[in-house]
Amino acid sequence: MQIGLLSMIIVVFGVLSRLIPHAPNFVPIGALMLFGGAYLPKKLLWLPLLALFISDYFIGFYGTDMVYVYGSFALVGLIGLWLRTHKTPHFVLGGAFFSSVLFFIITNFGVWAPPNNWYPHNLSGLLQSYIMAIPFFRNSLIGDLGYTILLFGGYELTQRLARKYLPAKLFNLAF
Repeated sequence: MQIGLLSMIIVVFGVLSRLIPHAPNFVPIGALMLFGGAYLPKKLLWLPLLALFISDYFIGFYGTDMVYVYGSFALVGLIGLWLRTHKTPHFVLGGAFFSSVLFFIITNFGVWAPPNNWYPHNLSGLLQSYIMAIPFFRNSLIGDLGYTILLFGGYELTQRLARKYLPAKLFNLAF
């Protein structure tokens, strides 16, 4: 698939997925970051973050926590870069799982950390912030795994079918 078309699809899919009704944290941004890291040129790795930014423009930015959200997704993109040379089903699913855990740890630390006052700034407050976020983690994990399977599997399947059924010239134009 041509990079320009793939890039536009990633951004539009990311924005729309956050703007339509969905379960909390059940969105493909983490999977898009992994996918972008694995398939897009390195100079375009920021595109899924653009989808997040555009959708946040409409949804609303919600304070200093945004630094942790964007930072954790940037790290997920780096995991995607690693997946570029390790695209086996085990590593891709492991990358999705690790990305969910990383997002959970970083963003809930951000909810706890000053200047936020959601939880006391001690070990008990930190643990409470993680415990209260467990339902959101479940949704993130299911969403990240599901969308990762959909994106990576769909792309690989489409590419294999196209290679088999399209003339080489057309395949090279599309992919």
